[in-house]
Amino acid sequence: MDKKAKLITENPELLLYLEGKLHITVLGGIKLTGLDRLKVTLKLIIAGKPSNAFRHNLDLYNSMQSEQLIEKASETLDISSSELSQVINGLVTALENYRGERLESMKPKQPEKRTLSETERKAAITFLKSPNLLQRTKQVIADSGLIGEENNSLIAYLTYTSRKRHTPLHLMCLGASGTGKTWLQEKVSELMPEEDKLEITSLSSNAFYYFGREELKHKLLLIEDLDGAESVLYPLRELQSKRKISKTVTLKDNKGNLKTVTLNVEGPVCVSGCTTREQLYEDNANRCILLYMDNSIEQDKKIMEYQRKLSAGQVDESGQHKLKEQIKNVQRILKPITVKNPYATYLQLPEEVFKPRRTMLLLLLFTETITYYHQYQRSLKTDTDTGEQYIESTLEDVEAAFTLLETTLLKKSDELNDACRSFFEKLKGYLKEKDTESFYSKEIRSAFRLTPSSIGRYLYELERMGYIKITRGNRYKGFEYKVQSWNDLESLQQSSKMLVSSILENIKSVSRNPAVSHSGDGLPKVQKDSRKEAVTQSK
Repeated sequence: MDKKAKLITENPELLLYLEGKLHITVLGGIKLTGLDRLKVTLKLIIAGKPSNAFRHNLDLYNSMQSEQLIEKASETLDISSSELSQVINGLVTALENYRGERLESMKPKQPEKRTLSETERKAAITFLKSPNLLQRTKQVIADSGLIGEENNSLIAYLTYTSRKRHTPLHLMCLGASGTGKTWLQEKVSELMPEEDKLEITSLSSNAFYYFGREELKHKLLLIEDLDGAESVLYPLRELQSKRKISKTVTLKDNKGNLKTVTLNVEGPVCVSGCTTREQLYEDNANRCILLYMDNSIEQDKKIMEYQRKLSAGQVDESGQHKLKEQIKNVQRILKPITVKNPYATYLQLPEEVFKPRRTMLLLLLFTETITYYHQYQRSLKTDTDTGEQYIESTLEDVEAAFTLLETTLLKKSDELNDACRSFFEKLKGYLKEKDTESFYSKEIRSAFRLTPSSIGRYLYELERMGYIKITRGNRYKGFEYKVQSWNDLESLQQSSKMLVSSILENIKSVSRNPAVSHSGDGLPKVQKDSRKEAVTQSK
């Protein structure tokens, strides 16, 4: 018999193993999972004698089943058992190699970390040393193809940049369907290096536990729709908060005994996701900077104008691609460095902010991230006692953080969610135009083109919170509503702006006179500087 064997794998469900005159068909293929078994259904024939076939179902790793196969098949096919035993051994080896190749091909290919040329490195450093770095970055993001959403895009970019830090920030894009949540996340993430991000559409409940121990470390995890990842929200929260997750599972050893194994996956990670349902994912939202999409008519016009230009071939897509590659290089040369914020003790939040502890942490981390992004413009200092190197936040970093997060902080001070607030402000504008304080839901539903369920939800929430009240009517003829609160948002905005202005002025006075600090009531007091003396070094 010709000993040259061949496994034909063109059809994974019908594998064919040829060795001389003996043809073995593996009906249904093999399972790629469960490497401790090799269950197959075989059809053995001698070439030229198709009617004299032998079929058998067995686990090729079971010696008794294999012996029975060889014994019965050798009788049926009239070949020696020793010869058939060699063929079966060759088949097992071929199937093992095939399974290994298939499993290897199914593994996600990790993008290799790029090594920058000297020209690329110099261009990236020049960009990071440029004046008005945040403004220039905002412009580059817009030029790369993201229309509108200037502040939101810069917040997202800085949040994604924080993935390189020990305590990254997290992001949640909120808005109604079709308002550009996924678009913003996608366009900003295109500015991040491929080797630093992982895009997730759907995951099983235990999927996160089976990543390599350090496979997710300092990665940007992009979740297109949180509705498709509900099963992994708990481990995701643990990764966000504790920066690691673990799970203990039971496995059988090669003797069949049960033993426990602990799976560990380490962070930190930066998580970004999109959803229309803020309340449903409140536990995850509490750990994130919240971005509310711009659904104004002006933004609609900008998007549609860009779509028309893109369709007409008037958009320089190659130029956009070049910009994206340049910003990826900028991200690649950012180095791990400790950041200290000497102004942190003077930062305060409006009393109206819900969950102030986590909100304060987000504000502090965002300020540090802005400083981190400016690392090529900050002098490197060394603590003489510990030898730790660090850079310090400036007053400009604090101002930029407050300015960029003003809307987010305001939303966290508002007891109405974003959709309800948008409806209420639109409602007040409509009633002012009509010069009236009262309205019927039917009239508003028609004017705003809302579904009955949507307007019912908004009116219920506003009435429950005391922003409107029912003056007359019934559920058959309809209720007449009257607005109770006209200037609540303006008052909230004014209060927040006054507090921010006061905090910044306080910090400015301290920066002018480091020996004086201010107490919580704004009164100056002598401050003993307990900070260790630092030695400034050139970078």
